[in-house]
Amino acid sequence: MLPFISTTVDIRMEILMHLRSLKKTRKDVSLNDPIGQDKEGNEISLIDVLKSKNEDVVDEISLNMEKKKIYHYLHILDDREKEVIIARFGLDNRKELTQREIAKKLNISRSYVSRIEKRALMKLYNEFYRRPYKGNT
Repeated sequence: MLPFISTTVDIRMEILMHLRSLKKTRKDVSLNDPIGQDKEGNEISLIDVLKSKNEDVVDEISLNMEKKKIYHYLHILDDREKEVIIARFGLDNRKELTQREIAKKLNISRSYVSRIEKRALMKLYNEFYRRPYKGNT
């Protein structure tokens, strides 16, 4: 077990050193950038190391970037709209809820939740295109 832990630490350090060196020379880091070689001499990319068994890393990173954008604009929503969007899309590390579940929790009809969600998404959409997000992505 100990050699595995050592290898994991070595890989993480290699990734960190690679990212730091790239950060100095350019702003973007590609997940397909080579970061070294495995025991057989095959090139290893960042995405090879980050892959998980359950989810595609690129999709997970993309989702996290989109969530950051949503968080940036949540302040334009009223409290009810914010509550519906957070519950509906599982923001703040919450479980995603259906419109029916949200309706039951808020003691309102499912169709009203749908209208609130639609209105909130339109506000977010309009704000996003009015003032594009300029955060770190």
